[in-house]
Amino acid sequence: MGSEAGIARKPRFLGLHGFRTSGAILKKQIETKWPKSVLDKIDIVYPDAPFPAQGKSEVEGIFDPPYYEWFQFNKEFTTYTNFDECLSYIEDIIIKQGPFDGLLGFSQGAILSGGLPGLQAKGAALTKVPRIKYLIIVGGAKFRNESVAEKAYSSPIQCPSVHFLGDNDFLKPYGLELLESCVDPVIIQHPKGHTIPRFDEKGLEMMLSFLERIEKDILSEDQGKDLCHEEEETALES
Repeated sequence: MGSEAGIARKPRFLGLHGFRTSGAILKKQIETKWPKSVLDKIDIVYPDAPFPAQGKSEVEGIFDPPYYEWFQFNKEFTTYTNFDECLSYIEDIIIKQGPFDGLLGFSQGAILSGGLPGLQAKGAALTKVPRIKYLIIVGGAKFRNESVAEKAYSSPIQCPSVHFLGDNDFLKPYGLELLESCVDPVIIQHPKGHTIPRFDEKGLEMMLSFLERIEKDILSEDQGKDLCHEEEETALES
């Protein structure tokens, strides 16, 4: 019905939360800071990461536990533990709760989101699910593990992406590195640190424009599918 009426369905994103936080925390951060005009144009699913926090959370005393982490790493962020399990877990969520049009990630979730399209393209992750088409990256960076990074960024990240860069975010230099691997990224700057930011007027305009672009793509895809379906039916009838 949606495509016939010329109305696109809302894009669906899988929301990947930060290190030692939770899906509920990311949901609260986004829904209290982003305006209705943005939230009305997107559906976000907020799962918890697979592993209970193995240490103190930075958000303790601000947000209630439990807290989770996607995978573990050493002090230099170069050696990962439980990384393959993390990738399988995300794939399982997409199989059970998808399909999704894209990934939205914050912090550790943003590092995952920015690296997964390349890993998927190389056949190193998410091989049983449809291609990731869009990215929303908040406080992101590149994978530092050499073998993972080699697969994730050996080719440019082709999917349209929007990146939130905070002037006072300690990850900003690494977020800029990630931008270098993206084809035609949309950049929304904000004055805050490592957080989900509110929008200023310009940022809001850019975000709404990005979501409208996705809606048009979805509508075009749906109409294409309808046309193929009609052609198949006509061929069968004749």
